[in-house]
Amino acid sequence: MVQQQISYQAIINDQMVLPSILFKNYHLLGLNETEVMVILQIHRFQNEGNSFPTPSDLAGFLSITEDECSQVLRKLIQKNILAIEQYKNDHNILDEKYSLESLWNQLYNPKKQKQPSKEQDSSNIFILFEQEFGRPLSPFEIETINIWIDEDEQQPSLIKAALREAVLMGKLNFRYIDRILREWKRKGIRSVEQARNHSKSFHGNQATSKVSQTESQPKRDVSLYYNWLEEE
Repeated sequence: MVQQQISYQAIINDQMVLPSILFKNYHLLGLNETEVMVILQIHRFQNEGNSFPTPSDLAGFLSITEDECSQVLRKLIQKNILAIEQYKNDHNILDEKYSLESLWNQLYNPKKQKQPSKEQDSSNIFILFEQEFGRPLSPFEIETINIWIDEDEQQPSLIKAALREAVLMGKLNFRYIDRILREWKRKGIRSVEQARNHSKSFHGNQATSKVSQTESQPKRDVSLYYNWLEEE
C-alpha cells in the first residue's frame, strides 16, 4: 500500500488569521455567538476571493437556515458592524462587497466610537421602515439608512419625517426619501419643526394652485401627513 504524501504547504496555505481581540471583546459590541460565526464565515469567504457571499453561500457552512442568515446580516448592518461598499471590479464594472472595517475599528479604537443618541436608543428607525414598507429591509437599504445617519449626519427624527412625507405622497421608495432629505439639507432644514413648516408651506401652495382640480377629484386622505406635522 502506497502511503499518500502529506503536503504541509497546502496545510499552511489553508490557515486563516483571526484577531484574538474579536474573541475577547465581541460581547462588548453586543454580538452573540451566531453573529460572530457569520462574521468569521464572511472573513473566510473574502480570504478565498469571494468578497460578497450570499446568505445561501454562508448558510451552507452554518447551522442556521438561509432566512436566518439573512436576518443576522441585517442585524450586523444595523449595529454598524458590517457594511456594503461599492467598487469597480477588474472589468471596470460597479460591484458590491462586504466590509468589516467598522468592526475592526470598534474593536481596536473603542473610545473613538460615537455613542448612540437617546433618540436612537428609544426608537428603532429600522423597525419603523420595515413596518411602513411591509417587509424586511434589504442589507443595501439598511446600509442606506446608516449612511444617512453616519455620513450625512441626518437626525433619525428627520429621517422618520421624510419617510412619512413619502408615505403621504404615495412614493414609498428610498430614492424619493433620499431626495427629500437632500432637499431639506440644501435648504438648511435640520429639525422636524423646520421640516413641518416647510412641508406645510409647500403643500399649502400646491393646494392653492390646484383648487379647481381638487374640487373635481376625490380627496386624498392626508390624516397621516397632518399627524406627523402635529407630533411633538
